[in-house]
Amino acid sequence: MSSNYHPIEPARLQFDDEGTPYSFTYGDAYHPHAGALGQAREVFMAGCGLPKTWQGKDCYVIVETGFGLGHNFLAVWEAWRADPKRSQRLHFISVEKHPFSPEDLREAHQRSRAPADLSSQLCAQWPAALPGFHRLHFDEDRVTLTLLFGDAEELLPELKTQADAIFLDGFAPGKNPDMWSATVFSALAELSHSDTLIATWSVSGWIRTGLAEAGFLTDKAPGFAGKRERLCGHAISATPRIEAPSDRRALVIGAGLAGTATAERLASRGWQIQLIEGADGPAQGASGNLSGAFRPLPAASDGRLFQLTRSGFLYGLRRVEALRGANLDVRGAFCGALHLARDAEQEAKLAEIVRIIRAPSEFVRFVDRAAASELAGQPVRFGGWYFEQGGWINPPSLCRANIARFPSLIQTSFGHPVHHLQRTGGLWRALTSKGEVLGEAPVVVLANAADARRLALAEWLPLTSARGQVSHLPAQALPPLARVVCGQGYVTPSVDGTLSAGASIFPEDESTHLRLGDHLENLDKLDRMLPGFTAKLPTPPLEGRVSHRSVSPDRMPMVGRLPSVAYAGNFKLANVPRHSGLYLFSALGARGLTWSSLLAEQLASQIAGDPDPLPRSLVERLDPARFLFQRSRSKQV
Repeated sequence: MSSNYHPIEPARLQFDDEGTPYSFTYGDAYHPHAGALGQAREVFMAGCGLPKTWQGKDCYVIVETGFGLGHNFLAVWEAWRADPKRSQRLHFISVEKHPFSPEDLREAHQRSRAPADLSSQLCAQWPAALPGFHRLHFDEDRVTLTLLFGDAEELLPELKTQADAIFLDGFAPGKNPDMWSATVFSALAELSHSDTLIATWSVSGWIRTGLAEAGFLTDKAPGFAGKRERLCGHAISATPRIEAPSDRRALVIGAGLAGTATAERLASRGWQIQLIEGADGPAQGASGNLSGAFRPLPAASDGRLFQLTRSGFLYGLRRVEALRGANLDVRGAFCGALHLARDAEQEAKLAEIVRIIRAPSEFVRFVDRAAASELAGQPVRFGGWYFEQGGWINPPSLCRANIARFPSLIQTSFGHPVHHLQRTGGLWRALTSKGEVLGEAPVVVLANAADARRLALAEWLPLTSARGQVSHLPAQALPPLARVVCGQGYVTPSVDGTLSAGASIFPEDESTHLRLGDHLENLDKLDRMLPGFTAKLPTPPLEGRVSHRSVSPDRMPMVGRLPSVAYAGNFKLANVPRHSGLYLFSALGARGLTWSSLLAEQLASQIAGDPDPLPRSLVERLDPARFLFQRSRSKQV
């Protein structure tokens, strides 16, 4: 994706003289006067042979141009629910440059008599008006909606999937030609396979020509509600439809945030998971801290870090709510998070970033010193960012909830370190030091931090460990703190009478002992954020916790299938040889809470053959094989 940040301009619900939703910006109605649901069923669903074409399939994927008010999605979802022969799972992917607010969606759906229950669920999860990919799950994760907020010409080429059906919707070609461009048609052709069907209400001659040039054969059919004709057709593609793996078993090694989230996301797809952990329980490493800050990290440009923390934060919010909705206890509070500037120069920079990105205020807003002091409940030196939806999470409780979400599909094996892996007869085996088999499956996910290098026989991977120490502060000796405060360091509100402050960072330091110097460093960072906050603390030493985080040189995670070579040579990233069924999920650094849920969904999608929840260019920046090319350049010097 482009590194330029493009703020989202939301649509506003307006109506024409006949009471039909209308865009005065584009000078066109959102659907025919005869009704949006009728058009959805008779033009798009019938044009793509639904519901018959999804019957008997494991997963069915629909790609749509122009989400609008969401009536096509609601009609498809309603029909899918009612069909006893439906596909096991349904993916609906739609691009929208000007999304409505959830309040406008509710009103429009009430007027159109859309299914009230489905509308309510959609509006409850509706994402903030921020650019990029947004993934929502419904019906116990069997229905997935991926919304692409932004320009279709930019976002559709970033989508990685195979579409079974394509709905060409949007304003009339003469009103919004960018939605019907050669770039859009070419991107849709790239997403097609030999059985992909396509439907639209437009029969414009240049639309038919453009589709034909991109690789679609179309024909006219009777139109809807007084419109004489519509188009339906299929892709002219030699690419076969890729079926999902038939053997859906996986070994996940490591039971921290990465491993448990991966197990949960694969199990949501019906996979049988064996979760293997050398410690005597989950979250014994870096994921075992009492509490951690949960918030994004905005930037003026839409670089990879902002994309990933933004998407990870929003997806993580929905995952925690989903787990709690399943009556699982995830300890934490979305009480707000305050990110304070370290000086006046940075304060001005933070204010400028908020001005540039024009994000919804509930996502981030700039607060001056006075407002920041009020939010913190303590005097502060400078203002900064306030994340209204941010807060803190207890990582061990999130790990336990992930495991408990699908108890019949996730089998745990604690206290059994994996000594090595062995590939035999198309299966991976996890073996003890005595050669005993802990488990076997066609897929292995290494989510065991820096130790993954040993098991993968990939010593070339620049995956290292960094020591971090958190200080535990007695709440009775400190002023009350209602929100997370971070910046130079961080401090979270009281959990069981203890505030967590930190964290020191020492790369490649294997020490596990608490250090007075690290405590003093944490207290110094805290005092710079909240002057005088620690004045009544007892004399150190303090209590705390030491853990080791896995990190990469570029501070980005490593997520994806592992290369089977140690040198890139003349390969391109997409053509690098890979181990069959061997995946890595590591290097979350200090952002495990923000990243783990979304990256687990990305990895599970890759393993199961589902549409990616992230843009193609960002997935490439997460690929462990990216470091092969850095090694290649160093060898050539």
